[in-house]
Amino acid sequence: MAATASRSPLHVTAPVRGVNPLLLRRLRLGRGGGCGKASTVQRFCLVVLPRGPAVATPRSTADPSASASSAVDAAAAAGEGEGASDAATVLLDVSGMMCGGCAARVRTILAADERVETAAVNLLAESAAVRLRSPEPAAGKELAARLTECGFPSVARRGGAASGASDSARKWREMAARKAELLTRSRGRVAFAWTLVALCCGSHATHFLHSLGIHVGHDILFDGLRAFKQGSPNMNSLVGFGSAAAFAISSVSLLNPELEWNSTFFDEPVMLLGFVLLGRSLEESARLKASSDMNELVSLLSPQSRLVVTSSSDDPSSDGVLNSDAITVEVPVDDVRVGDFILVLPGETIPVDGNVLGGSSFVDESMLTGESLPVPKEKGFPVFAGTVNWDGPLKIKATTTGPSSTIAKIVRMVEDAQAREAPVQRLADSIAGPFVYTVMTLSAATFSFWYYIGTHIFPEVLLNDISGPDGDSLLLSLKLAVDVLVVSCPCALGLATPTAILIGTSLGAKRGLLIRGGDVLERLAGIDAIVLDKTGTLTKGRPVVTSIASLAYEEAEILRLAAAVEKTALHPIANAIMEEAELLKLDIPATSGQLTEPGFGCLAEVDGCLVAVGTLDWVHNRFETKASSTELTDLGNHLEFVSSSEASSNHSKSIAYVGREGEGIIGAIAVSDVLRDDAKATVDRLQQEEILTFLLSGDRKEAVESIGRTVGIRSENIKSSLTPHEKAGIITALQGEGRRVAMVGDGINDAPSLAAADVGVAMRTNSKESAASDAASVVLLGNRLSQVMDALSLSKATMAKVHQNLAWAVAYNIVAIPIAAGVLLPQFDFAMTPSLSGGLMALSSIFVVSNSLLLQLHGSFQSTEKQREDLNSRLN
Repeated sequence: MAATASRSPLHVTAPVRGVNPLLLRRLRLGRGGGCGKASTVQRFCLVVLPRGPAVATPRSTADPSASASSAVDAAAAAGEGEGASDAATVLLDVSGMMCGGCAARVRTILAADERVETAAVNLLAESAAVRLRSPEPAAGKELAARLTECGFPSVARRGGAASGASDSARKWREMAARKAELLTRSRGRVAFAWTLVALCCGSHATHFLHSLGIHVGHDILFDGLRAFKQGSPNMNSLVGFGSAAAFAISSVSLLNPELEWNSTFFDEPVMLLGFVLLGRSLEESARLKASSDMNELVSLLSPQSRLVVTSSSDDPSSDGVLNSDAITVEVPVDDVRVGDFILVLPGETIPVDGNVLGGSSFVDESMLTGESLPVPKEKGFPVFAGTVNWDGPLKIKATTTGPSSTIAKIVRMVEDAQAREAPVQRLADSIAGPFVYTVMTLSAATFSFWYYIGTHIFPEVLLNDISGPDGDSLLLSLKLAVDVLVVSCPCALGLATPTAILIGTSLGAKRGLLIRGGDVLERLAGIDAIVLDKTGTLTKGRPVVTSIASLAYEEAEILRLAAAVEKTALHPIANAIMEEAELLKLDIPATSGQLTEPGFGCLAEVDGCLVAVGTLDWVHNRFETKASSTELTDLGNHLEFVSSSEASSNHSKSIAYVGREGEGIIGAIAVSDVLRDDAKATVDRLQQEEILTFLLSGDRKEAVESIGRTVGIRSENIKSSLTPHEKAGIITALQGEGRRVAMVGDGINDAPSLAAADVGVAMRTNSKESAASDAASVVLLGNRLSQVMDALSLSKATMAKVHQNLAWAVAYNIVAIPIAAGVLLPQFDFAMTPSLSGGLMALSSIFVVSNSLLLQLHGSFQSTEKQREDLNSRLN
């Protein structure tokens, strides 16, 4: 039965109107003194004034639920957060990178610093992640200053790799705004350039004036010249040299008529820059779409929160209900501290992690876990920053804020993942680095060949229009050399990998998959063997009630009595009984006189009668049982059969017998750790993909083999009673056979195996950080085994796009450069113009980015299975 969220009254007050939120300030109060209360940290409230500064006044009583030390610790934790200052890792926002050569140059500059251990550069995200040999807080600013001096304006991100939520959001919003501005400016310049082309006339003077239109691309020209002077020529250098050469040739022809070239092409530089700017405009548009998934993830970081400000007579933590004199004020989310009370209205984004104090609603957690259905939330339930409140107001108490919130950690992990380079990206960048020098050399070789050799071997080429009306070999050679400069495209090489990695990791985060880098995606795509743990991976990892049998009462009454006795117990069976009772919304009565005998059972007085829950012999000895031994045997056998059927296995069942004073045993409850709903389908799909599947567990042989047979794993691939190190040893042995192994687990005992595998995949069974998550390369936030297939499918699709992009970039340059050099001129009388070469170069980059955008159409295994089930139900 699905849980439903019942509505509880919650009085909502409107935000304070007429108050400037900027006037609200949080003031840190000193410790109270005198009267022996020096250890008490005073509580305070905000006094909102229509004008003037905000005033913080201490409340008359201290918080009774927290001591001074715990309050200070909570404030310190809220201020710093987990990993809030990792001085050994520095994140830099780097501007001015135009192609893979620029990225390689930035990496070289950073690696030259003796303090740097490793440096990774992301061209698309315009960032660099630097790992220092030893922590040094000032290193970030100094490295940024060094890059700025070298022509790449940079700034160290506040807080290093663990920047806060607002810092990450600000960075991505600024990058999107900057690219949007460049997009608009590029389109305006393209329009101006083509206007000049349309106004072009036939006279030399007009041509000369027309050439002034080259100023629309002055950024390209100046950046290319700067990069060349600094010893790191980039794509702008090639375009700039090509445009300058075309302009110089026309100027020489105009000013020296004795050369008798009778030809100028002042329109070529403008048309070339027009094509390049148009290509940049389309490329930036595609880049913005490529980063849309990450922008959507960052948009979950709400900048504002509705802080509950109460009067002195109102205790906001009493019952979660706001009194009529309570008010709320909107404050920046950075000002929220642990322990503050926040009101979230329907349709609003929850700004911080916390626990519900009042109200009930449904919350959309799909952006965090990939769960498509809203989750019911009531008093005591946890909520997370970035999720959306649906249909009821909620009052929450903040438990984590800023960089410690769940969504902030996810954003940081995705950013770190996008900064980590895949091996194939390092290969591409190593090619893009010297690529510009290679093109310059080829351009010079093209000029030398045609001027000194080619026109003598193939004199007919001088009849082509490119050589002018008089067939001048110098003019022909210069134009072909310019074509080679302009047609080459190092950008495509530089963008081939990061665009696909950015989209892949961002898309994964939206679907509840945290993939820790492009190198992980590359390894995951090549997995041919997968090892599964049992408890918590194939099974739900916690016991649940599978069946109830009764000799005298309704099943709900048996469960109600058992829950009353077990509600103060802490063992797993008691938790399972309580969860089932809460799920069914049973009214659990009060008890008294509880007695617990560990390993046997619990006894308590319920509704005036003693009720016992425990083993058969223990309960039987407590009360005289009216039922015969045959009835008791049948009762146990019935539970064995029903629970086995419902759990799809016959392993690890526990039966709790329920007895009542004067009646003896009246019923029994079967509890078992059952299979996940998607376990069988996931294993079937893995085997369909020809991925060798293993089950390794530390549990007893009977239970492990039962689970393995149920999901369809071959018996020779099932191993039981293993220690964590024995699991890791089996994985190492598989790797020794040439297998690329992924391990899926959820607990601390799985950490060695996760670390030993080529790719470790952790099931996130709760909201806390775990050793398994720390050791894993992939974290499944949705806690669904089917997400393993999502991760495998996404990694293969992403790497397919990377390989397609690289193949295109290499093939384009291999084909385009010889054609631009005139290889088709002797036989087919075909030669490019500089403007055509520039257009092809721009289209090459656009293809790479647009091809990566197709990843956004990639579906998930869960949605595919749902569509299949819907189709089957319609056919049946």
